[in-house]
Amino acid sequence: MMKSTLLNLPNGIRQVIFILCLLACILLPIDPPIALLTGLVIAIVVGHPFLNLNKKATTLLLQVSVVCLGFNMNLEHALEAGKKGFLFTVTTIGVTLLAGYFIGKKLKINKNTSTLISYGTAICGGSAIAAIAPIIKANDEQISVSLGTIFILNSIALFIFPVLGHLMGLTSEQFGTWCAIAIHDTSSVVGAASKYTPEALQVATTIKLERALWIIPVSLATSYFQKSNSRIKIPYFIFYFVFAIIASTYLPTYFPVLNNKIGGSTLFQYAYSFGRKGLVVTLFLIGSGLSLNTIRQVGWRPILQGVLLWILIGTLSLIVIKGVI
Repeated sequence: MMKSTLLNLPNGIRQVIFILCLLACILLPIDPPIALLTGLVIAIVVGHPFLNLNKKATTLLLQVSVVCLGFNMNLEHALEAGKKGFLFTVTTIGVTLLAGYFIGKKLKINKNTSTLISYGTAICGGSAIAAIAPIIKANDEQISVSLGTIFILNSIALFIFPVLGHLMGLTSEQFGTWCAIAIHDTSSVVGAASKYTPEALQVATTIKLERALWIIPVSLATSYFQKSNSRIKIPYFIFYFVFAIIASTYLPTYFPVLNNKIGGSTLFQYAYSFGRKGLVVTLFLIGSGLSLNTIRQVGWRPILQGVLLWILIGTLSLIVIKGVI
């Protein structure tokens, strides 16, 4: 049997190492990609000592962090970004799902696994997979392989997208739009955009969460054709994100006290800072949730499908973005 970690340490030592790294992500000015890499190193070398708590903690912290980011956004700017990204969203979701079907068939990938990778690429990574899996009756192995594929590509995207954006001279609006369309999970989208500019972060977050709302109609359509009675998972936190944008846009006008600074920042600025730091910790937790077994389990065919879909959607969206925005 192959080892699940490179080192076999007592659980107490593993816990100390994990907590120290977690505190470093909280207290030190660590960038999102470095936090993710730190988590990956923890997972592969010593393993996650609190793995049973990781999924819930990651999901909750990501949602809270995204909502907090809304407290630094303007409603008018957000609506403009969402309007420009709407057509891209509809078109790219359709193209990705169609291409994913044919690529999966050509590579002879299990139908459910191929479907989950396609939906994860088309909409919003792990959230889309979690929503679609019960509808198509995917088993644990199919879900794990698709999540592993999406996660590996997300990790790569977090590092290479900011570099590519600068090399191609993309504006903040162009890069934010590209991130929201071509990167799978919200965490990596926000992480990559935050490394670019604050404007790119606003555009990317708005378009990505608008894209995530397509989980609802797409899940309903899939449920209808699959004749499934599974409950649809609605990403309610997106509505709290919208509320945060509205609050940051209008409340300071009617309640000027909110513009007062406490220790150098307003309440909304503190909320935004918490969101940025929360994102760093989220990426550390996501990285630490990976394992050597997950990487081995994925295999080359699902990875190839994910990469081909990624190249397709990334290239097509970039061409349109460069020509339109």
